[in-house]
Amino acid sequence: MTQRTLVCNGLRKVFDDLVAVDDVGFHIGVGETYGLLGPNGAGKTTSISIIAGLLTRDGGSVTVGGREMTTTSTDAKALLGLVPQDIAVYPDLTARENLVFFGRLYNMDGKELKARADEVLEIIGLSDRADDRSEDFSGGMKRRLNIGIGLLHKPALLILDEPTVGVDPQSRNAILESVEHLSDEGMAVLYTTHYMEEAERLCDRVGIIDHGQIKAEGTRRELVELVGQHDRIRLETTGPVGPAVTALASLDGVAKADGGDGSIELLVTDAGEYLTRVLSVVTEAGVSVAGVDIDEPNLESVFLHLTGRALRD
Repeated sequence: MTQRTLVCNGLRKVFDDLVAVDDVGFHIGVGETYGLLGPNGAGKTTSISIIAGLLTRDGGSVTVGGREMTTTSTDAKALLGLVPQDIAVYPDLTARENLVFFGRLYNMDGKELKARADEVLEIIGLSDRADDRSEDFSGGMKRRLNIGIGLLHKPALLILDEPTVGVDPQSRNAILESVEHLSDEGMAVLYTTHYMEEAERLCDRVGIIDHGQIKAEGTRRELVELVGQHDRIRLETTGPVGPAVTALASLDGVAKADGGDGSIELLVTDAGEYLTRVLSVVTEAGVSVAGVDIDEPNLESVFLHLTGRALRD
């Protein structure tokens, strides 16, 4: 079993009459990126505030690196890096000076700090702006610097709370590329977002959260299968398709096969797994394939199925 960096169970938080977090539990392994996917107000930020030891929980437990996390747990907090929604950098300092300042708060200094600052600047794509004051940066560049500060001390767990909100497309892509490489360092990442495409691109597993509850979790494939969704394969064909459709309908993993003039449409459990076999069957039936189109259900459709509303409602 993969070693677990973060384990949280039964988290609960109530504000007056509002149950903001209701029995939330999940774990993140070493080198794994876990996404909390849900709309604004779903309980994502409250959950990570508890996990980061910033907010007292009303129930449940949290451990980071095997150490219990509370609002006073300095040993557990030393193992994590937190990148909040609100940008937290000093505008009158350069990018490098910001990193050095925060590095000293982590008791880093000397050659170690200088080398790590240069390394982080490379990771976040700001090496060429290292000596420019951050007040002159775009919003996206400031967010990248914010991520660099969270990375600086090589935390066991990095928490990213909606890191791409309000940034330009170029900076957004740079942020996503930076996050993609973190697992290579063995870092566990907790990534909250309401952007479905980010969760699909970055996350090994996803927890769908709504109204303070985890509705389901797993890989994209597991979540799609959980709600009975299928991949759709459409083949542009020439020649009679009747025998090919009959043969395809009998294959394991094919839920439905239909044919018409110039096309065959299939519903399958996994298009990537079955496409080669489908093409082989069609070719053996004497049908020529002129084009292939694959439509895979995404997390947006899963979220809609589980909650009855669109992700951005």
